[in-house]
Amino acid sequence: MVDESLLVQRMSGRKLSGLIAATYTPMTATGDLRLDVVPEMVEKLLHDGISGLYVCGSTGEGMSLTTSERHSVAAAFVEASGGRLPVIIQVGHNSLREAQALAAHAQEVGANAISATCPSYFKVSNTQALVQCMKELASAAPETPFYYYHIPMLTGSSIDMPEFLTQADDAIPTLVGLKYTDTKLFEFQRCLELANRQFDVVWGCDEMLLGATATGARAAIGSTYNIAAKLYRQMTLALTSGQLDAARKWQSQSIEMISTIGRYPFHPAMKAILAMQGLEVGSCRLPLESLSPTQTQSLRNELQAIGFFDWFRVPAELGSA
Repeated sequence: MVDESLLVQRMSGRKLSGLIAATYTPMTATGDLRLDVVPEMVEKLLHDGISGLYVCGSTGEGMSLTTSERHSVAAAFVEASGGRLPVIIQVGHNSLREAQALAAHAQEVGANAISATCPSYFKVSNTQALVQCMKELASAAPETPFYYYHIPMLTGSSIDMPEFLTQADDAIPTLVGLKYTDTKLFEFQRCLELANRQFDVVWGCDEMLLGATATGARAAIGSTYNIAAKLYRQMTLALTSGQLDAARKWQSQSIEMISTIGRYPFHPAMKAILAMQGLEVGSCRLPLESLSPTQTQSLRNELQAIGFFDWFRVPAELGSA
């Protein structure tokens, strides 16, 4: 039986904040897990000023892992974090039964929250169906805060999010908010302001963080925070200090960086950049393809051309972008 007083305490007043890294899953060249690397990954992210971890999402290739592997990855990151920063485990699956198993395991190992995409092979076509799916999933972790993961580009589900939050509020006791990975700032703002700002709505598009922060975002989950947290921290500091031109310059650098990486298979390229920064996390699993040595060198050259590696060697002064 759920302790309702404990549930209320865990659900209230604990909104996420700052930069939350969507973590990569370390693998060998043949695609096997390398969980011994996880502690080093966590220490690097803490050193870079990351304030949370989002595990087994799109970045972490969660959908390419078996349920057993996802259990192992989730447990490894929770253990390595040691309670020093919140860990959110992404538990979405095309099978809601498997998603429930993932959610129950995340609660068992001590995750601070769970998050989930909707089933995507058979598309969710209306708000009521989405609410029912997420209600069934979240019920398996009744003491753990739940964030729906809205990423229509990958799931094919473009349900109106304010409508979803309104209907899901009563249906899902553990619902606290969204991971919003879309480019509709107007919808994001509506979600933030819904029900007297009740919901914790976390931004998910790195190249638009400045606009989201100006709109009211308090937290953001992203892939490129793994390699460039300092850039985004400087951007946020400039904005909150009233130096809008400097903040725009930092965001412009982010856009140029992401555009450069986007000329290659994105997540394999990101893993290659982590290796360039001294953190070997291996390659990606099919259907994602690894970079060839020629591609890796070309990526390095293009990043050098835009000054990427210099951004983090010299202490950045506020507004010096």
